[in-house]
Amino acid sequence: MDLKRITHKVLLSFWKVHVLHHAAKGEVIGNWMLEALRHHGHVVSPGTLYPMLKRMERHGWLTSTVDSARGPKAPRSYKITKEGRAACRARCQLALAFAACGKCSMPFKTSPTPPMRACSKP
Repeated sequence: MDLKRITHKVLLSFWKVHVLHHAAKGEVIGNWMLEALRHHGHVVSPGTLYPMLKRMERHGWLTSTVDSARGPKAPRSYKITKEGRAACRARCQLALAFAACGKCSMPFKTSPTPPMRACSKP
């Protein structure tokens, strides 16, 4: 059993919730998200984050724009969609349910602001 791979797959879901949480507050840029995740102790490579953002866009959870006047390396801005807000609410509720189940002995690191606050905006 490859625990590193399993952990990575599980963390991908939490990282998606984190992206949706911040996108619910306003536009996000990939490099900023890398720093935000790092701030919470998650070292995510650009090779993981950017494909994940692209998949989230294909799922209809995010939309992105780029200012072409800034050149070929201009940052892409991501905004949450209606479907993204619904996905955020569903995933946040699921994560909270797992954390509150009481059957797992693993400690959960909580953030000062629960994601539900940002995700519950209309």
